[in-house]
Amino acid sequence: MQVAFLGLGAMGAPMAQRLVQGGHTVRGFDTAPAARERLAGIGGSPFDTAAAAAEGADAVITMLPDERIVESVLFGDQGAARAMRRHALLLEMSTSDADWIHTCAERLSSAGVRVMDVPVARGVREAAAGELLVMAGGDAADMDAARPLLGCFARAEDVLHVGPRGSAIRLKLINNYLSMVNMVVAAEGLSFAALAGVPREMALRVLGATPAGRGQLLTNFPRKVLRGDVTPDFPLRLGLKDLSLALNLGARLGAPLHLGSAARQTFGLAARWGRAEEDCTAMLLLLEDLARVPHEQPAVDSNPAGT
Repeated sequence: MQVAFLGLGAMGAPMAQRLVQGGHTVRGFDTAPAARERLAGIGGSPFDTAAAAAEGADAVITMLPDERIVESVLFGDQGAARAMRRHALLLEMSTSDADWIHTCAERLSSAGVRVMDVPVARGVREAAAGELLVMAGGDAADMDAARPLLGCFARAEDVLHVGPRGSAIRLKLINNYLSMVNMVVAAEGLSFAALAGVPREMALRVLGATPAGRGQLLTNFPRKVLRGDVTPDFPLRLGLKDLSLALNLGARLGAPLHLGSAARQTFGLAARWGRAEEDCTAMLLLLEDLARVPHEQPAVDSNPAGT
């Protein structure tokens, strides 16, 4: 396929190279001359404007820092939109505002351009190896058209059609939310251990061997609440008690435990909602109660990893 790749930075450059290696013709644009030169060195064709890169392309891919830059590259004076052919496929792979993809699609609808949100997860190393996790939102027919390109970036099982347009970027933002919050939790835990006089190596050994470090989504959640089982292995009542004890220690040591303080408030609601004696993983049900989200029925196999 003829592909215009707009944005040849840390992620875009190896992704463009994967397309070249996959036999596609890559026409690239980036504001940085060095990035355009690198594309030429790997067999792509660099252009000085996004419009020139998009001329005659079957698909246009944007991999840019945010929606403001995407808007400029698509709709600016030398933007790709003015050169995209009718029925071309736009794969917006940037991490942008959740509503931007709908605005973008509306602005391109009169030109007959098909638009999908296709963010990715994982990093630069996986981009170079073709081992990204690709999430796609859009029509099934457009997904079929996009697969030959998306298959250059990821293994077949890691190219996921999330749902209609807009669903993929929402899932990406949720993923990044969880990732960044976990970043703070991990930092809180390690700094707490240091203040408590626990050697870093010992803290890592213990935390890495329990759900604290391995993550609840891969351990307790699949084994309990996602199976519809909230009989208490460890009830929310005791979770509140232990969290309170830890926060008391943290207060004496001067540890910054901001997320822990917020979590204690949520644990404290369990009794009022009649869930204090349920398993700690029933925190999911408590938050769904608060958000007035219907509880989903357990999946047939919500524990594929056997944890």
